[in-house]
Amino acid sequence: MMPPEEESPDGDRDGGLVLLQGPKSGSTRKGCDPFAQTQRSKLQHRRARINQQINKEMRMRAGAENLFRATSNHKVKETVALELSYVNSNLQLLKEELEELNSSMDVYQNESESISVPMIPLGLKETKELDLLVPLKDFISEHYGEEGVLYEKEIKEFMELRQAMRTPSRNEAGLELLMEYYNQLYFLDSRFFPPSKTLGVFFHWYDSLTGVPSHQRALAFEKGSVLFNLGALHTQIGARQDRASLPGLNHAIDAFQKAAGAFNYLKENFSNAPSLDMSTASLTMLVRLMVAQVQECVFEKMTLLRAQNDFLARLQLAQEAARVEDVYSLVHQTMSQPHVKDYVPFSWTTMVQVKSEHFKALSHYFAAIALCDCPAPSDAELLEQEKAFLQFHVTMPEGPSLRVLLQDPEERRKLGKAHLKKAIMKHEEAMRIHGLCKILRKMDILQEVLSFAHKRSLSKYSEIDHEEDFFETGEAPDIHPKTHQKPEIKSPNFSQVKVTDLFHRLGPLSVFSAKNKWYPARRVHLVRGENGFGFTLRGDSPVLIAGVIPGGCAAEAGLKEGDYIISVNGKDCKWSKHAEVVQLLKSTGKEGVDIGVITLQGSECPKAVDRKAAVMSSGSGMLKSNKENSRKSLMNSKSTSTLLVWSKKSKRSKKSTYSGVPFTAVGDNEAMY
Repeated sequence: MMPPEEESPDGDRDGGLVLLQGPKSGSTRKGCDPFAQTQRSKLQHRRARINQQINKEMRMRAGAENLFRATSNHKVKETVALELSYVNSNLQLLKEELEELNSSMDVYQNESESISVPMIPLGLKETKELDLLVPLKDFISEHYGEEGVLYEKEIKEFMELRQAMRTPSRNEAGLELLMEYYNQLYFLDSRFFPPSKTLGVFFHWYDSLTGVPSHQRALAFEKGSVLFNLGALHTQIGARQDRASLPGLNHAIDAFQKAAGAFNYLKENFSNAPSLDMSTASLTMLVRLMVAQVQECVFEKMTLLRAQNDFLARLQLAQEAARVEDVYSLVHQTMSQPHVKDYVPFSWTTMVQVKSEHFKALSHYFAAIALCDCPAPSDAELLEQEKAFLQFHVTMPEGPSLRVLLQDPEERRKLGKAHLKKAIMKHEEAMRIHGLCKILRKMDILQEVLSFAHKRSLSKYSEIDHEEDFFETGEAPDIHPKTHQKPEIKSPNFSQVKVTDLFHRLGPLSVFSAKNKWYPARRVHLVRGENGFGFTLRGDSPVLIAGVIPGGCAAEAGLKEGDYIISVNGKDCKWSKHAEVVQLLKSTGKEGVDIGVITLQGSECPKAVDRKAAVMSSGSGMLKSNKENSRKSLMNSKSTSTLLVWSKKSKRSKKSTYSGVPFTAVGDNEAMY
């Protein structure tokens, strides 16, 4: 039985986006049960098992190769060479088994009774479990000076989110789950990944098509892999739609456009990928494949919407089919490139080539029935048909003038017969190529579609072929490709799923981030004097000490300009507003007040810090955008390390030296206490 997340027939669900209620509430989203016996989960389970076996064989091969290079003993070399041959043979068998799994397109297709050409979906990348409890607790203790054990709940919540992300449901909830985790990685990077050192954690992912494992310390690898799975899940949602209906087609178009956007975003914003599936060449191929599948859906949409007996509508269908053939030809060329040819499953390459020939045949078939089944135009229709026909062929057909051709039924039949002849040849070529691939031969639906189209063209040819035809059927010119709905590459909308920083309690990211260093927190006891405490405050979350009166209470207690107030009488004030801190200070009695403060190492000018703090606090910790390629980070912090490369070569930002602001230079938003 399918789990509830997978019961949606169109891969979508109603309702708004799930928003987190705050750092304490956590995420309400869960992944699918990985042990649920659905066709898709069985496929992913087998893929994960093969990935692990490939990983084991590759470790054995690496060990054998090292031994072979290290030994000088002839007998040992022979034994190791034999072992290497055995391991390589096992690896080849495993990769062939994985290729067959990747070619299991029928598992992802819709289950409606309508006949439609199968689409090419992608399986999700698999990853190993990751235990972050000890590394994050240690970092919190060392870097933030707090007890790591106090944050065990947040760390476990993050790990639960990652575990759920490994098995997303094939619908909108699954997409939101991946997006939520992707967005949460921004906060993880800002909190725990300083530019000067690594956390010591390896992220392990398997190549989606070959199963070859890769691992890196860079969080960019984790982000890129999740983004790849986001695109892959869109392909599965697109493939499962019932394309016999208009809503199903619209859902499929949207899903494939978003898949293209995810792969394109990955290609443009991440570099030096450690695995082949995320290389520039592979991503270029995937973007083009998704665009081609969108174009195919647009053609199917046209067949549903347009009247089939109208001359101009049939010309448009012929041009739409020619456009589908055009984009699939480009995909086939891309798949035939040296860096991609040996990587892409043979069934994919064959399927793309079959579709290219199939849609070229359809373009000539629709051209033929437009000419043969539609009556000659009236005088009122002639001008419009002439205009359309002028832009229909790549080269004008030989024979009489355009006006004569359109008005003479016999001339229309001759040209239609030439188009049908070409259609039949292309149908036969598509069936021949289809027969070369063992995996495609098992796909009954594809075989049925190709056979039906071929028989339809043959039947039409027999219908218009006359015994007294003594003319030699000419060569029909190619049809000019044209579309009425150009595919759109939709980039991921990261702000669509809003998340709250799980480690919100550590304090605002403007100060409490992995890139900042500060001196140990100090506890200062202040007693109000005749002129107050003797300092000015500025900003929110956290409140900044902007100035200290020389010789005043604050100065004598050791407070300095640029200190941040993190607590008042034991109450945490990292997220407190200016007015809240002032109220706490004013409510103190004669016994005085204990203030906890920290000082950043290499502090910036207070005004600059305050502006930065104001910008950070105004964001309320929410992820507003995720532009990886921008110099500004999500929270407009110029020095936040970006994730542009897998090997994480981000440079440490230059920090301006702190220059004290005279106490007399009190700004409009400052107040003396």
